[in-house]
Amino acid sequence: MRQALVTGATGTVGHPLARLLAERGVRVRALVRDPARAGLPPGVEAWPGDLADPGSLRAAVQGCDTVFHAAGLPEQWLRDRSAFDRVNVDGTRSLVEAALAERVECFVHTSTMDVFERPRDLPFDESLLAEKPLSTAYERSKQQADRLVAAAIGRGLPARLVHPSAVFGPGPARPTALNRLLVDLARRKVPALPPGGMAVVFNEDLAEGHLRAAQAPVGSRYLFSDRFLELPEIAALVRQAVPGARIPVTLAGPSAWIFAAFGELTSKATGRPPQLSFGELHFLGSELTPDARRARHQLDWHPSDTADAVAATLRAFGVRTASPDPG
Repeated sequence: MRQALVTGATGTVGHPLARLLAERGVRVRALVRDPARAGLPPGVEAWPGDLADPGSLRAAVQGCDTVFHAAGLPEQWLRDRSAFDRVNVDGTRSLVEAALAERVECFVHTSTMDVFERPRDLPFDESLLAEKPLSTAYERSKQQADRLVAAAIGRGLPARLVHPSAVFGPGPARPTALNRLLVDLARRKVPALPPGGMAVVFNEDLAEGHLRAAQAPVGSRYLFSDRFLELPEIAALVRQAVPGARIPVTLAGPSAWIFAAFGELTSKATGRPPQLSFGELHFLGSELTPDARRARHQLDWHPSDTADAVAATLRAFGVRTASPDPG
């Protein structure tokens, strides 16, 4: 790997990935809409472009032997749902075509754990992709993007696919939903928790996973996940890092759905995201438990201590923790 293009380098997934590549001596080009405001890691070149502009993608890919496609809309609610398709589907299609035209040697696509068959309360692995359309607009857009990349392998795209669970960790861009939850819990701004939980992965560990997946055979798929945590367990990890934090009560299921319905109606009028969307409630209630043993065994990938990762994330967002930053 000599020169790599990273999309999404200003986000929670792409930023540590771009930094890690640069630290390991790779020339890194980051696709950004506004280079002056990108806030990229040291040693990373800001390259103007947009997933909505196919011409800019061809220019960005030119000269790169590797492409890491970590950009996307990860939200579970948007006022304009068509944005999911424009970014996650059409943007991926344009980048795939640019990579094929430039004959890149490696293409690593950040997909999601949602694209697999996911039995409730049971672990699932990379062996079976979901065939039916998924439940939310976000999930369906990622499902279509995943299929685009997989189909392009037959046309010569040297793609590997990375499937993270819910990502948290430091980043310069707008915090992910999970990062916002961690910070709000630390600052005692969460009056109650919805039922359910989520599998999580630290973004620094996910960055390492991307680099290891790039060395795997073409067509490989890897789930990256640390563990499944009920929301009160996440709150307990925050309180471990910030003793003044508390563990909020958990709403009963019907109350949570009523709260989400009221929030969605209000959001249609205001344009601001609801505190709890139907998509988030569906995700939390699905109790999805990815099995990351393939990544652990084949790539020798191992996640960080979860409590340490939560504390590091809180510090990155300006929250004072009980223990100082070891760095």
